[in-house]
Amino acid sequence: MMGAMRKRWRWLVGAVAIVVVLALGAPFAYIHFIEGPPPPKLTLPTTRSTTTGASGATSDVTSVTGTYHVGSGSEAGYRVTEVLVGQNSTAVGRTTKIWGTVTISGASVTTGTITVDLASVESDQSERNAQFDGRIMDVAQYPTATLKLTAPISLGTIPSVGSKVTYMATADLTMHGVTRQVTFPLTAERTADGIDALVDVPIVFADWDIANPSIGGFVTTDSSGTLEVLVTLTKGAGNPTASGTGSSSVGGGGGQVTVPQTTVPKITIPAT
Repeated sequence: MMGAMRKRWRWLVGAVAIVVVLALGAPFAYIHFIEGPPPPKLTLPTTRSTTTGASGATSDVTSVTGTYHVGSGSEAGYRVTEVLVGQNSTAVGRTTKIWGTVTISGASVTTGTITVDLASVESDQSERNAQFDGRIMDVAQYPTATLKLTAPISLGTIPSVGSKVTYMATADLTMHGVTRQVTFPLTAERTADGIDALVDVPIVFADWDIANPSIGGFVTTDSSGTLEVLVTLTKGAGNPTASGTGSSSVGGGGGQVTVPQTTVPKITIPAT
């Protein structure tokens, strides 16, 4: 009798151990072996820094005064830490549907407005996209996010072509129907054709009345994330504005950025 009871307990303990291993191991395997690493953080391009004239000398122009438009090569999106049943991963969504203008006068950036089409932001998970578009960001009602400078940026000495410089910027960030002032580092590189600028803005979701992306106890996230913006500024034609937001300029490159896709069935998030 005692021997039979011991066998039952061993079987029960073994079964519980197997369930625990599967519960912890399945998310680990999915995140680290199936879903794969997230797209890397946006960085300034390294291929457009300089051009060389017939004499072999690098071209440079002292003045950067003028109006610049957000053009092809620009993209923006979010980066948020997720926890799937105890395993950390990073959620990334991006779009290339971004437009706007920046004005420089002498050694000062006097105005600047950048708009991102949130309705076109995509990650590598269709279920995550559905949550982002609906419950979290409600892109049907709030389809865009806008970053507008509220104070000039002093450039100091005009940087030469190929130089990277970091400035502090202050702007109003409007999204999800809320406008708040944000201060952030802006790293810029002057190119032969214009300027590349990179911005990372920390976002506390509650500050913009954004629902925490967590879904019950299945997928939880931090209470904050990062808005990543990379803009290629050109004095030529920029990206067209989104349909219905005004007249469109010619040129540029709209469309969604391609985020690496997995070749296995997508994870299913329970409906809320």
